[in-house]
Order: sequence, then C-alpha cells, then structure tokens
Amino acid sequence: MRHGFAPAALSEPLCTRLKERRPQLAADVIRLTSLSASGHPGGSLSSLDALMLLYATINVDPKNPAMPERDRVVVSHGHISPGVYSTLADVGFFDIDEAFRGFRRAGSVFGGHIENVVPGVEWNTGNLGQGLSAGCGMAVAGRVRGYDYNVFVGMGDGEQQKGQISEARRFASRFKLSNLIAWIDVNGLQIGGATEDIMPFDLAASWRADGWNVIECDGHDFDALYGAFRSAALKQTNNPDAPTVILLRTVMGKGISFIENLAKFHGTTLNDEQAARAFAELGAENNLDALRARRTERSSNLPHHVERDTQVRLNTGPNRDYEPGTVTDCRSAYGAVLADLAALNAEDSEAWPVIGLSCDLEGSVKMNAFHAAVPDRFFEAGIAEHNTAVVAGAASISATIPFFSTFGMFGIVECYNQQRLNDQNGAAPRVVVTHCGMDVGEDGPTHQCIDYIPLAHNLFGFHLYSPADPNDADRILRYVAANHRPVFVTMGRSKLPVVTDGDGNAAFGGDYEFEPGRWPTVRPGDDAVIFAVGPMVYRAVEAAETLAAQGIGLRVVNAASLKPVDEEAILSAARQVGTLLTYEDHNVRTGLGALVSQTLGDHGVSARLKRMGVTRYGTSGKPNDLFAEQNLAPEDVVATVKALLQ
Repeated sequence: MRHGFAPAALSEPLCTRLKERRPQLAADVIRLTSLSASGHPGGSLSSLDALMLLYATINVDPKNPAMPERDRVVVSHGHISPGVYSTLADVGFFDIDEAFRGFRRAGSVFGGHIENVVPGVEWNTGNLGQGLSAGCGMAVAGRVRGYDYNVFVGMGDGEQQKGQISEARRFASRFKLSNLIAWIDVNGLQIGGATEDIMPFDLAASWRADGWNVIECDGHDFDALYGAFRSAALKQTNNPDAPTVILLRTVMGKGISFIENLAKFHGTTLNDEQAARAFAELGAENNLDALRARRTERSSNLPHHVERDTQVRLNTGPNRDYEPGTVTDCRSAYGAVLADLAALNAEDSEAWPVIGLSCDLEGSVKMNAFHAAVPDRFFEAGIAEHNTAVVAGAASISATIPFFSTFGMFGIVECYNQQRLNDQNGAAPRVVVTHCGMDVGEDGPTHQCIDYIPLAHNLFGFHLYSPADPNDADRILRYVAANHRPVFVTMGRSKLPVVTDGDGNAAFGGDYEFEPGRWPTVRPGDDAVIFAVGPMVYRAVEAAETLAAQGIGLRVVNAASLKPVDEEAILSAARQVGTLLTYEDHNVRTGLGALVSQTLGDHGVSARLKRMGVTRYGTSGKPNDLFAEQNLAPEDVVATVKALLQ
C-alpha cells in the first residue's frame, strides 16, 4: 500500500522503515558500481533519500507499472541509475539480483544511464537538460486526457547550466502545469569541482523569475522531504496554479564518510578495499565476490521493449481532393488536415487527443485553424525548439497524437539530439516541418534545409516522408495521424501545381492511398527513369513532357517515402531500363541519390546513374532562380537525360 500524501505528516512506521532501509540501498549503490567498475556513486547517494521517499508515497503500482493514472517520475540526471535501480527494486518493480548481474553489461536492460525498458523507469535520460521537457510533455498529456496525476522530475544542480531547462521552465509556467513538480539535488558538486566555481547562479531566484513556486528543504530528512513533496502535490503553495520546484540541500556521497563532499566520486567507483570499508560503515554484507561470480550468468530476463498502446483511435475522415489546375502549397493541405482532425474528434471521448505544438510560427506552418478549433490542445511554445521537440515526444507515449511543426532547419537539424532521444524512448512525435530545401528561396542559406535525409536515416525508428503536391500531402498526413510511430514529414514553402498523370487526372487524388516504402510511377517511360521527391516531382513531369515530344520516354517516379525506400522500384528500374536519375532539393551527396546508390550497391546491381541535387549553399532569391543556379531547372533535366542516352 502506498502511504500517499493525504496525511499531514509522514507516518512513524514508514519513516522508520525508510531510515532502516537507507543504508541497505546505499550498499546496493556501491555493489552496482563496484561490480561494474564504472558508474556514478556520488550523485546516486545524494539523491537516494528523495527517490526512496517518492516511490514510497506516490501513486504507482509495481504490479501494474503502465496504469494510465499513475504518477510519473522522470530522472533527468540519468547517471544516478544505481540509486534509481536500487530504489525501484526495493519497492518491488524487479529483483535487485537482476541489476547486480546486468548493470552496465552488454545485452542487459540495466544501462549506465536509466532506460525505460526497466520497469518503473518512464523515460531514457542521460543527455542532461532534457528531463524537465519530458516532464512537461507528460503533464500536457495528462491534462488533455483528463488524468489527475503528478509528474515528478529530478535533476542535478550542475545540470541547471543547460539552456533547455530555461525553455521548459517557461513552458510549464506559461501553461500553468501545476501537476509538474521538479526537484533538484543541490549537492554543490559536478565533475569539474564546485558548481559555484564552475558556473555560479542563483537557483531559487531564477526559478521564481520564471513563475515557479520554490520550496527548499534538507534532502536527507525524510520528514522534511515528505512535507515539501506533499505541499507541491496538494498544491499548498503560494500559487496553486503554478508548477513547483523543490531545492534539496544534499551531500555528495551521503552516508559513506570518506567519499562525502568529494567531486571525484561523481563518476569514480570504489575499489574493493574502499567498498569493504563502505559496507562496514553501512552495516551491510560485503558479498562482492559472490556477486561477481554471478556476473557470468545471463544478464537479465526482462524484456528489451516497452509495452505501450499503439492502436490509435482516431477518425481521420475522408481525403480531400485538389483538382488539376489547382496551385497551392503542401503547408495549406497540412493545415486543412489538422482542421479536419479537430472537427472530427474533439468531442469524441474515445479518440486519442490530437495536440498541436509550434514555435512562434503558427501562421507559417498553417496551424491557425486547428488552434481556433481546439485552443486547449494547441501549445504555442515560443522560440524554444529543443524543449518543444521533447514535449511532443514525451506527450506521445501517453496515447496522444502530437504534431510538432516549425521550419526544417529547426525541427530536424537543430533538434537532432532531442529527436534522437525521442527515438530511443520509443516515442511517436509527428514532426511536420516546412520551409525545407532551396524552395525556401529568399530566406537564404541559413534557412535552406538541405541536410535532413541522412539525419532521419540515422534515427532507427523514424520514418521520413516528403509529399509531391497537396493531394500527396493530404494522404500522407492522414496516414501519419492514424499510425503511431515517430515520423518526419518535410515540405517546402512554395505553392505547387497538382501533379497529374498522363491522362490529365490528379496523380495522387481520388482513390490513391499513401503507403510507406512504395514509390508510385507518375508518368511511364522506358528510356530513362527519374526518381524525384517533393517540389521536384512536378518539375520532373515538365521535363518528361518535353522529352516525350522529342520521342524520349522518361519514367517519373515519386519517391515521397524517403524512409523506408522502395528498393524494388529502384532495382527493377535498374534491371529493366538501366539509365537512372535522382532529382532532389537536397544535398546531392547525402540525399535521395545516395539512397538509390546505396540500394544498388547493397544488391550488386549496376546501372548508369546521374544524381541531380544541391551542390553548394544557395543564395537568397526566388526558388526557380536558385534551382537554375544549381542546374536543377526542368530544362537541365532534359539536357541531362539526352546526354545520358547519347
């Protein structure tokens, strides 16, 4: 049974139990780090009391760790994994023996930084500064789903030097996430020495300035810890509508006299002689030799995946059709899909909530109609992309559908590290980015995102789609909404004509449905094949029409699914036709052309291949002029095809 925060004070039996168990859990921290000869004992021991108090009181159930109404704990300073694993095992999430055998061993779930494949761990951390953003995402998900849970985010004091934390603080305050409770282990030390010497700042003042309630207490006094967390959880604070941070005064290495207050033991483990001395001080058994003998056994029988509900419940509605002759941008098609999702699902209690997040670009990314329709599900996060990327990812693990939209340079390139952590957490943000490629035009090279394809391919879980026109965008985005996986959807800024087939019909209208890993043929041809993507598809069609008038058949293929790729389309074109081109608004060395080359090489299939793409940073100007500068105009395609065939 959980003690809960209802009583005015910590019960005497529970307080006694925590005090009695504390030395044993401290000994487990030493066992874990000494067995692996690596790890972080110092911070684990300074945070241990807070971890123990939390898991003894909050609404969690070790027998049902995924219950939707549970409280969440995010440990941002994930290097204190020995303290986290010791605490979770003590309250019954797993047997500590599993951690002893597997900690920091290949194939084990018990990593050096905490991972959510371990029961009780909500979010992989380790890249400092991201945990508070994850807590914001979980708090947002709780709000839109109507759950009354609290999110507790632990951090280190050195970690407060990270700028993303400031973004997350302001987000939480702006949206009154009063169910978000941060706690900071203020032990005054980091790897390089005293935090005050390395980068001094006033913690209490900075958090208050961003609108948070601030509570300070002794981080090693269970009664004081209970009182602080109770005040925050029950919103008995100066501002009940605001989030709360608890500053815990702690001692690095607490409980082992000869390592206390020594920065060295942030990441240095005890040797066997020191460990024996520590066990003696703690009154714990020195069983390192017996435990080492067991380290040869299989490291863990816990699953290497997280069980989550991925069966999306959502009405995506009928596709919209954009008729031939229509000229509009994919951004507007995206905005129309979001508006449809809002209208169809906002009143359906069974539907997964769709959430919109933007960074001061609501109009540019066409989220206005969605915002107007469901203002309580739209979050304007300000110019704070790193935080917003993680908020979207963390919200997605609680049966919500977050759409995070900004420009390509910001949502993928600038936030690559954040998206990488989303991927490792099995999150499913829908990252729809606009203003990609040279198509940005006058904004110039700093905003011309021509390098996103290899970044997406580095992330094992993410898909990457790039629509050719508004019909293609409509179908891709409805697919994305209904399928719970992490995905990037990229598009330019310019208005595009509706792509037509050889009979003048909308190529991606009517009954056409998008399928990942399938590249549809837009125009037939047996002399050469051009794989085009995004705004280059209609240009490839123009080139094909010019060549057809000269008796040359150029097959145009829409490579909208950039990950996964359609290997069969590539290989069959190489074998049947033999002359291939790739055509993209992206760095020619690392984009679509590289994917086609890689596929041919992997399968040992030869073909004559010409890659057409961006070969240098662009200038500022109209997109058509920029493409002409890079020899990417339709007439350049015509000339290239004729040269290849000659």
